[in-house]
Amino acid sequence: MMATPRMRALAAAAILLAIAVPFVGSDYLIGLLFTTFLFVGMAYGWNLISGYTAYVSFGQISFFGIGAYAVAILVSKLSWAWPFAVLAGAGAAALIAAPLGWAMLRLRGPYFALGMLGFVQVLYMLASSWSSLTKGGEGIYLPPAGNLRPLYYAAALMVAAAIAVTWAIDRSAFGLRLRSIGEDEIAAEAMGVHTTRSKLAAFVLASTLPAMAGGLYAFRLSYVDPSSAFPASYEVQVILMAIFGGAGTVWGPLLGGVVLSAVAEALWARFAELHLLLFGLFIVVVLRYMPEGFVPLLRRRAAAAAIRKDAR
Repeated sequence: MMATPRMRALAAAAILLAIAVPFVGSDYLIGLLFTTFLFVGMAYGWNLISGYTAYVSFGQISFFGIGAYAVAILVSKLSWAWPFAVLAGAGAAALIAAPLGWAMLRLRGPYFALGMLGFVQVLYMLASSWSSLTKGGEGIYLPPAGNLRPLYYAAALMVAAAIAVTWAIDRSAFGLRLRSIGEDEIAAEAMGVHTTRSKLAAFVLASTLPAMAGGLYAFRLSYVDPSSAFPASYEVQVILMAIFGGAGTVWGPLLGGVVLSAVAEALWARFAELHLLLFGLFIVVVLRYMPEGFVPLLRRRAAAAAIRKDAR
């Protein structure tokens, strides 16, 4: 989809608004947008491996937990500054993702999804039992985060980097190889695509975004235990956001993350006791009538409008 002057103006306005929020917005708004940025970043990570290659993962939250524990250990035990600890957590996730992906990506379909889900449980048990490092169920306490502005801008930069990387991949030969794997992996192999190498590169890259989100989340929370590091509900939310916006697209995770976060917050504010039920119904209705997500729908409507304009 070509960027029109209107789209560029909207993007510029959104960037300026995001920069201005910490100076003009309330603490509640800053906290809400910070959390939204974390989910959007994780949705972009899921989109890189699952949206483009159709290898549906239920284990991206494992890298979230790795990033969270990396920051907790480096900050509390080694007195690292949190920005360096977040980057180290992303590096640790990538190092773990390389051998993990080499093994897991040889599985396909539900076997890959279940394998990743099992890896989350392994990490959860490891975090619960390795008391000398993780303090088990007692958890690790971090210094209070204090001012949320630096964390807010760090989360915003993570989202900007995720969009830029996805945009570059979407327009590259690497992105074309990933799409061919998603369409028909056997045919892609027959055409000479090194599918294992391409999948592994996407898998390793996708691990860094949830790891950074987990590190930022841990420092904001000032506490990490197995339950907060590996929350299954976050995995489901991230997948829904990517699918809702449009899996395998550049703007789908952003649109899905922002819209679903806003809807969930509005329902919680107005219908505290029924917000989960209403949110679930909203998701079911949207996916029933827009199974490919918002971005593909907008593309089809834009194409149809262009055809009608040319026909006049």
